[in-house]
Amino acid sequence: MRFLITLIFIVNSVFAVTIKDISNIVGIRDNQLIGYGLVVGLAGTGDKSQFTMQSLQNLLRNSYIKIPTSSIKSKNIAAVMVTAELPPFSRQGDKIKIKVSAIGDAKSIDHGELLLTQLKAVDGQVYALAQGTIVADAKNNTTGFIYDGATIENEVDYSLQNENSITLSLLKNDAKQAYEIEKRINETFGARLAMATDTRTVEVKKPRNISTVKFISDVQSIQLDSDFKKKIIIDMQRETIIAGADIQIDPVTVARENFTIRIKKSALNEKEWDDPQQNPGRDIGDDVKLDNKPVAVNIDNTLLNSKSTPTVSDLVRAMKVMQLPMTDIIDTIKMIKELGALNVELEIRG
Repeated sequence: MRFLITLIFIVNSVFAVTIKDISNIVGIRDNQLIGYGLVVGLAGTGDKSQFTMQSLQNLLRNSYIKIPTSSIKSKNIAAVMVTAELPPFSRQGDKIKIKVSAIGDAKSIDHGELLLTQLKAVDGQVYALAQGTIVADAKNNTTGFIYDGATIENEVDYSLQNENSITLSLLKNDAKQAYEIEKRINETFGARLAMATDTRTVEVKKPRNISTVKFISDVQSIQLDSDFKKKIIIDMQRETIIAGADIQIDPVTVARENFTIRIKKSALNEKEWDDPQQNPGRDIGDDVKLDNKPVAVNIDNTLLNSKSTPTVSDLVRAMKVMQLPMTDIIDTIKMIKELGALNVELEIRG
């Protein structure tokens, strides 16, 4: 069956981003953690590498059990590297997700039990302890995750309380963007607080009558009329699309063998749009329903209405309702980008 997907919008808003979208605050960032550990409880899918046997021997020795490595023949254990990201301002007792990857010749670490593992940063200090049952990646059984698998033990020593200024680092080296941010901050606060020190860095002084957190919130929420391109990441191997919720699509038509996508402006004004007599179109937009009933996947010539500019999220949701394969969705986004109707940076990963 051939599908026709039409997205109609009646408001064509100016593409705008906030300062938060295009910059980071220097000092507020994630920190990478890493550790070496052992996974046990594998059903014969572990490894028999020398460093795995040596690690197990050291573990048993700590429990006052002495045994030569030559007598350890189990394939129910595996040596792994454990990685994680320590979020800014993490506190003792917080839980974080960890990734576990086999480093030997183990066939699978799925449902194995990671033994207590120290996670360190580049300074050599232990910041978290990891342990738990691994859920392997569906396409790679030697890599897996443990959600809330590590507990924060030490905190990064960084405080905003006594800061008198912040430094913004733009995601992209752009003199026009740096100047625009400087100008908009100074206009918003009515004082010369911001100064672009180079094409990627803006120093901003904090007023005395405002807390640092409130100041950062106000600065990051300032809107910019910008041509800065947001990013869509397409992972071809995993058939995954990663995109923000507000990436807009301009009017365009894409006709393919089994479906047509048409994005156009509506002649109705907003009052007429809400009038059922003026706008009888079947709306299966955000709630994906038709006449308060779930949409059947065999609907032909489906009309998707949107009061604002349709986004990539709207398009992907519509195509999934039609049960189109992920390869078609990915190819369509690439085509729309090539037609100039999608103002984003497209990153395609093999």
